[in-house]
Amino acid sequence: MALAIRPSYQKYEVNVKRSRIDGFGVFAAETVPAHRKIGEIRGESISVAEARRRAAGQQRIMIVEVSTRHAIDASKSSDPMRFTNHSCQANARLQIRDGRIEFYSLRVIEPGEELTVNYGETHHEGTLACRCGAPGCIGFL
Repeated sequence: MALAIRPSYQKYEVNVKRSRIDGFGVFAAETVPAHRKIGEIRGESISVAEARRRAAGQQRIMIVEVSTRHAIDASKSSDPMRFTNHSCQANARLQIRDGRIEFYSLRVIEPGEELTVNYGETHHEGTLACRCGAPGCIGFL
């Protein structure tokens, strides 16, 4: 049995499994302290125009615009953080830094807890129902 080696940019151990929010999610496999980098997602660098073409009509999108001209399509990435679901009461945040898509904890995240971020503005433009179930949910992405 081969052991999976975690890339250096994946700072904490996580697992991908079915999520109550939507499809698959990413879950902490160890305690993540508050305000720490959890990991990153990497993928294919594409233009924003190509990103919007690929996103059109899709319900699950793994594309992040990293600038006004460039986006990252993580749909073929092996990085587990690509499965991070949205929550209106997120426990992590997504940050674009130097063209990289990084995730940071907002508070202590316990083992087994699903990692979530607030997606903010999305390609769905308010047409996709939010399934986070958090109190004060905005209702649509």
